[in-house]
Amino acid sequence: MAKADLTAAVARLEQATSTPELVQATRSLASLRDPDAAETLIKVLGFNNPAVASVASEGLIRLGRSIVPRLLVSMDARNYGARAWVVKVLATLHDPRGLDLLEHALKADIAPSVRRAATRGLAELEVNEEDTDSIRRCCESLLLAGRDDEWVVRYAAAFGLEQRLRNTTVPDSMVHQALTLLGQLASSSESVKVVRLRAQLALQLLNAP
Repeated sequence: MAKADLTAAVARLEQATSTPELVQATRSLASLRDPDAAETLIKVLGFNNPAVASVASEGLIRLGRSIVPRLLVSMDARNYGARAWVVKVLATLHDPRGLDLLEHALKADIAPSVRRAATRGLAELEVNEEDTDSIRRCCESLLLAGRDDEWVVRYAAAFGLEQRLRNTTVPDSMVHQALTLLGQLASSSESVKVVRLRAQLALQLLNAP
């Protein structure tokens, strides 16, 4: 019966011709909470329709970490919107298997929305305290994000560095680099006020001088 429901839901999605119909069909598909719906929900992310993609991404998140392997092989180099949604889903799941993809997205993606989502994901990735290499890589990526040309990425970096320093055991050398960068983002050398304010809040929460 469950497979029949899935087949019917996919068929309704394929027959939808308007945004309201697509949203409803995607919502129905997501409500099944069937891991076999993941492939279709990932496909929906590439429709370049934010309303539909938002419903699909919520459905993917509800499916949990079992879908991470599928997400890791689904990145579409030609569709930055789809890439952004995939990165957002990975970031929300906090699965450490997403480290390579998030790290690459931050370093190489041309879309600020993708780099911002990757930065948020690197900030909250659930990394084992004993996995010092992964912690180092997360911190190095966040330091890179703090120097990004786009202010939304720098803002995410200020949040991310605060999260890492508050919740993870970070090598002393990286603590120094992070506090130095936050100090720069909190100063007049940062041109965007909201970034300065977020960096200042980070320093306050970290009880930094």
